[in-house]
Amino acid sequence: MVMMNYLVLEKDKPTRLHFSDHMWTDRMIYDKEMGKEKPVRSLTFWVDEVGGGVSFRTLSILSPKLADKLAPYLPDSRFRDFDFIITKRGEGFTSDWNLEVIPRSPHK
Repeated sequence: MVMMNYLVLEKDKPTRLHFSDHMWTDRMIYDKEMGKEKPVRSLTFWVDEVGGGVSFRTLSILSPKLADKLAPYLPDSRFRDFDFIITKRGEGFTSDWNLEVIPRSPHK
């Protein structure tokens, strides 16, 4: 069993993140509409910086919309070369995501 300290993004609050690694995770979530648990596959990032400060957390992405926006940075772990400002808009299944990509300086 792997224990993870998940980062929760607040609605309408831009959050600057840096990722050090990623994996695909199979997990169970509770579906309120169906009234039972269901399996999901999430894109999970190890977050080593939040807002420029050191972090030891994970970000589990269940939204296909956000996963699609981050997909171009997965090959060769290109995400390590960038910071990402992610802003959650809306709630639940209607959430949308704003993604700003910022190249990291070479000295970090």
